[in-house]
Formats: sequence, C-alpha cells, structure tokens
Amino acid sequence: MLVQNPEVILEGRLRTMAREAGSGIKAIYLHWTAGRYGQVYDDYHLCIGRDGTVYVNCGHLTDIKLHTWMRNHSAVGIALCCGVDARCWLPVGCDGYETKEACEISDGQKQDCALIDYGTQPPTDIQIEVMADVVAILCEELHLPITPETVMTHCEAAFEDGYGPGDGDPDMRWDLWFLPDSACCGKLQPGGEVLRGKAVFYQNLREQGLVDRHYEEDAGLAAAREVLSAA
Repeated sequence: MLVQNPEVILEGRLRTMAREAGSGIKAIYLHWTAGRYGQVYDDYHLCIGRDGTVYVNCGHLTDIKLHTWMRNHSAVGIALCCGVDARCWLPVGCDGYETKEACEISDGQKQDCALIDYGTQPPTDIQIEVMADVVAILCEELHLPITPETVMTHCEAAFEDGYGPGDGDPDMRWDLWFLPDSACCGKLQPGGEVLRGKAVFYQNLREQGLVDRHYEEDAGLAAAREVLSAA
C-alpha cells in the first residue's frame, strides 16, 4: 500500500531502532518497490527515495512486513523506490541462477549475459550507496555479519525458493539481480555482491574513524554522501 505522507528517518533513530530490535532480527532483505521514485510502500520497514532520503514505515524493526515470501519473520525489508517498468531477459539456453553476467539493453545482448532494462526509473547511484550504508549500520547495531545468508536481495531469495528468473513462476521476482558497480566502472555485477561489498566498505570506514559516527537525531546518513561527493 502506498504511504501518503512518509516519515523520514535519520541515522540516530535508525541505530536506536536497531538496538531495540536486538536479537529479534536474523536477516535483511533488499528490494526495489517496482514503483516510481516518489512512491513509498508500507510493505517494507524502510524505503529509500531517489535522492537517498530514507523513510520508515514501522514503529519497530521487529514488526512483520510482507516483503519476502516465506521470509518475513525476524527480518527487515528495505526497498529502493524505483523500477516501475524495469524488465530482464535470460541469456538463451542458460539457467537464471547460474547467470553471473549481465548487460544493459542499451549495450545490446551478449552471449551468456542476462539483458537488463532498468526502464524510466532506474536505481540511482545515491540510492545504491545509501542502501549499502543502511545495511552497514543495521548489521553493526544488530551484531549481524554481512554475508549472503544474513543480507540478501529479493532476487537471491527468489532463486533459493524457486521463483527467480527462469524458474517459470508467474510471480517471478528479480529485484536487484544486477546493479552497476562503481568499483568496476559501472559494469553490471550481481546486486547482492555489490551491496554487501559496499556495506562492508562503509563499516570499515567507520571502524577506521574515517567517517564520523552519527548518533544524534539531526544527523543524516552521511557516509554514502561523503563517498559520492569524493568520487
């Protein structure tokens, strides 16, 4: 359901909510809404707007949201507000789970590569960075390791549960299957690997004291913006 007046959450409150959730959270699932940039949906605990603004749709991170089939208990769902008309195609004769390379439709299809069309509302650079930063913050406060078992895209979960690309399920999901990776000159890479890698990067920045910790209510999610401004 669309949220009419979404509530912005800053880093201080996000950390507080994570600490309050404690051991009640075991996994984080990463999505896009398949909607438009300005549309926030309450299927997710947190949504990230086009400009990197983070919105909260719950009183507690332990609240049950219907974001990932069969995986909604003890889990946080985070979504990028984008992807309304995105489409994907499998390479001919290839299994979706085994497909590790992709190219955007503007580049033309290449052998053994998935073809991705992000449409008119693609994930923005700042959305991707902020999602990774949010993951880093949550995993720090929840004492979760950043691994494929604890932090997954919806597409990764769908592959495991039989409704990913190529599985033949009419309710197929491919959220964040591939994403452009700034560390690889924008080349598309598996989305889960991109986001987990960036999340580890942000955790390391904080551990090294290279980014100020922001516990106050008036502090935003600054790490991602600092990285982008320096790029």
